[in-house]
Amino acid sequence: MSPHTHNARRLAGQLIMIRFPGTELDAATADFLRANAIRAVCLFRGNMLDSAQLTRLTADLRAVMGPEALIAIDQEGGAVVRSTWVPAPPAAMALGAADDTELAYSVGAAVARAVRALGFNWNFAPVLDLNNNPDNPVIAERSFGANPRRATELAMAWMAGSHAEGVACCVKHFPGHGDTHVDSHRDLPTVDKPLEQLRQFEFAPFRAAAPTAPAMMTAHIVYPALDAENPATMSRRILQELLRDEWQYRGVIITDGMDMHAIAGRYGVGNAAVRALEAGADMVMALGTPATQEETLAAIAAAIDSGQLGLDAVNQRLARLAALALAYPCRGGAYAEDAADRALMAAAYRRSLTARGAVRRPPAGARLRLVVRQDVVSDGVSEAGVPAAAVAASLGRLYDVELTTFADADAFDWSALPDDGRFVVLASTSRLRYGAHARATWRPDLHLALWNPYQALDIAAPALLTYGFAAPALAAINAWLAGTLEARGRCPVPGFE
Repeated sequence: MSPHTHNARRLAGQLIMIRFPGTELDAATADFLRANAIRAVCLFRGNMLDSAQLTRLTADLRAVMGPEALIAIDQEGGAVVRSTWVPAPPAAMALGAADDTELAYSVGAAVARAVRALGFNWNFAPVLDLNNNPDNPVIAERSFGANPRRATELAMAWMAGSHAEGVACCVKHFPGHGDTHVDSHRDLPTVDKPLEQLRQFEFAPFRAAAPTAPAMMTAHIVYPALDAENPATMSRRILQELLRDEWQYRGVIITDGMDMHAIAGRYGVGNAAVRALEAGADMVMALGTPATQEETLAAIAAAIDSGQLGLDAVNQRLARLAALALAYPCRGGAYAEDAADRALMAAAYRRSLTARGAVRRPPAGARLRLVVRQDVVSDGVSEAGVPAAAVAASLGRLYDVELTTFADADAFDWSALPDDGRFVVLASTSRLRYGAHARATWRPDLHLALWNPYQALDIAAPALLTYGFAAPALAAINAWLAGTLEARGRCPVPGFE
């Protein structure tokens, strides 16, 4: 390798973010980071055991990557959290249901306090997508709502809380993932709306955030009104002309994961990485395997070597990344349990609890039948849902609970449930919407929508919406059932009036 090529590799390394397996920084990964001057990593649930282990890991990463390290996490709240033992933040839509900017600020600050103590300086949150599509398979409760003005106010308050505690936010998924039928982890979505409608709706939160958001994450989505050929991640019309030139955005632009099928399966990770940087991205999220990371590095280095990616443009990107790391230094420390923050999160879950229809409480000590999915699933973005036994144990504090589980909602025979006078509760513990069979035949006395609020639209029954399945959500339901809490949240998307 010539000195020139070696230098191009080290420049390329500073333009990518990687992930790696395991709960320790192994020698091979450390060597890879050093050799290629990689300064950014994203950690996931598989990298985490507990606070002691995680703070060691982030400290080891800082030692290898240096003072301008960027150590990132997806700690949005609700189902999208990676550190699951710290105070559980409510989902964005829960905060939309509570409709209180001061609460949003406090939650954003509390999230930042936890992740900063664990060694992170960059959180890929808050979500600015406006969810107006009930069939959206990946956003739903991750959105603050459907009203551009109010959702933006709540998201900006959350971000301000995080920044006050020294953790950089990265708003996502620019220019808007809320109105899609397809998960870009699996295929390439299109949002085919007139430009004026996009400006009034999808784009509005991102434009409002542009003066203050230190980073934005791109969406792997095609917007034909702007660029019919390229997803936003690889569109110069969207990243450079709209975001940089028209909106005068000066923060960091980072892509969503380039291993997602919307990109990797269509364009190839190396080619796509170069195209994203040419379009205006500052950093490519190379979250695939070591082989795809190597392919990404080699492609970017070759583009720098050949002049396809000019050094002036590369240096501008490096300057923006350095400014982010210096403004939000990665200090780490030792995480200590924060009872006040845990109480704050619990209060937020209680304030967001939302009733739909004529909900009624079974009397104390009543005989109750709980119907719930038998397996615990993740959608690939979120953490896995709450186990059936945990829901049963929670309700068992108040009632005589008989647990009935199903494996396949499309095949479960609701009419086969015994007609024995038990109060029947359905608990929905996955993101999946219900199909025609369940919609036509399931008739619980009460539906607990513990994840995706849109599931409450599927079942003809009174419902309680929690927007998440963490322990504080179950506690809020029990408080309502016990009569010590009223469900005063208002779901901030159409269809729940």
